Amino acid sequence: MYQALYRKYRPQTFDDLVGQAAVTQTLKNQLMTGKLSHAYLFTGSRGTGKTSSAKILAKAVNCTNLQNGNPCNQCASCRSIDDGSCMDVLEIDAASNNGVDNIRDLRDDAIYSPSQVKMRVYIIDEVHMLSISAFNALLKIIEEPPEHLLFILATTELHKVPATILSRCQRFSFRRIGQEDIAARLQYVAYQENIDLDDSAARVLARMADGGLRDALSLLDQCASATTGELTAERVYACLGIAGIQECGKLMQCIADHNTRGALSLVNRFYADGKDMGALLDELACMTRDLLVIKAAPKEGITLLSGVATEREVFALADRFSHGELTRMMSLIQQTAAGFTRSTSRRMDTELCIVSMCQPELDLSAEAINSRLTRLENQIRSGSVTVEKKAEPQMEMPEQEELPPIPDDMDAPPEYTQPEPVAAPVGFWTDIAAELRNELKPPLMGFFATTPNAPVRGILQADKLVLMCTAPFIKEMINKPEVLALIENKAAAKIGQKIRVVVADQNDNTARSSQMDQLLQFGRDHADIINIK
Repeated sequence: MYQALYRKYRPQTFDDLVGQAAVTQTLKNQLMTGKLSHAYLFTGSRGTGKTSSAKILAKAVNCTNLQNGNPCNQCASCRSIDDGSCMDVLEIDAASNNGVDNIRDLRDDAIYSPSQVKMRVYIIDEVHMLSISAFNALLKIIEEPPEHLLFILATTELHKVPATILSRCQRFSFRRIGQEDIAARLQYVAYQENIDLDDSAARVLARMADGGLRDALSLLDQCASATTGELTAERVYACLGIAGIQECGKLMQCIADHNTRGALSLVNRFYADGKDMGALLDELACMTRDLLVIKAAPKEGITLLSGVATEREVFALADRFSHGELTRMMSLIQQTAAGFTRSTSRRMDTELCIVSMCQPELDLSAEAINSRLTRLENQIRSGSVTVEKKAEPQMEMPEQEELPPIPDDMDAPPEYTQPEPVAAPVGFWTDIAAELRNELKPPLMGFFATTPNAPVRGILQADKLVLMCTAPFIKEMINKPEVLALIENKAAAKIGQKIRVVVADQNDNTARSSQMDQLLQFGRDHADIINIK
């Protein structure tokens, strides 16, 4: 019976593990010195070697012929653990055995001494799936297990494991495996299986695995079964239903050129060829991310590239976009990909996303406007776009006719003579105030009294009549066009010339200097009453 590659090439020793040197070296040192813990917790993303390390550790603690910290895989203990016949090494799936009753049964069985090997080992995979009651039931035996008992817990979601469990275990974090390490391992497996694997295809598979060697081996198994002959990058793209580097680069070129027609034609061809729209957006997101990294850090960002495109292609495309455009494109791709779960047509959503990226002027959001402005600024800064000042049209002056010479007696301009001040006639303001009381309505009529302490008093200064108000609100009430026009007409009729009326507040500094003029004017107005001799 055919065995999957990820099962056939599962690591059998710590030295076979790829990309986890820090973890494996620590475990080997503990095995050689005998300073083993009673509980271990392995955490990390999928396919990084957590369960494989747990099985290797279970063999190593029971191996009778330890080889530099690695199990020999030849003794009876190692062989029985490998074929699954050892009853003292149990692998439990916490996803399907997550109840408190399952943990109670485990706790009751764990107290018995092993019958075939030196130590009884429990490997609990996906331990974060246990219920709170199950975790509580596991606490006591993990804290103080018998000498013959060893717990190895594995999880991909460390944040779901209670702190009470974490504090009782030695924790080892498994890092994502680098693309170069995955590609090298794929080449080794392909050589063992007589698969003609191209280097570019190995790099594509390593990138698609996203740091998990198990995923990479599964993809290699799938692609090798679907084709004969040399396994190239193009065949990997065709088998996995993705667009590929060159096609994705062409689509990005159309976006940079704002060629909506060309971009939609490419998307239509991808869809007709059976390409997955989600995979297409994922490739676009990876390339956009690489472009943004190169724009932000041209030198240091080379080591951070995802490998979706070559360095030459990334640098060539990076000059075509601005920071704002790449940020907007990444947001559009993420929003479109997030809506695929509830979308009725992924093709339509993808086409709308591509149109929005090709034509930013259709989007009036702040991000779209910012991307257009940054693109224009970069073009002006680079000199590809220049702003020319438009010359202001000069008005042609009409030719002036020559005027006859000015006589000598008219050379000097006429001097301006200020009109002499007009003296206010007797009873000037009292007569005007009496007439205003008869014509105005309350409350305006009450302001124009003939008594010395009237709210409004008029002072004639040359061709100006100043209305002195005792309060600011009185000034606001009479400082209206219709009231001023009425007073102006009456004053002009009294003295026989045009008078300008000005409203002032007697509490202002400008008005205090004219207090003597007010008293003198009041005396002239009431000379017949006072009867000055």
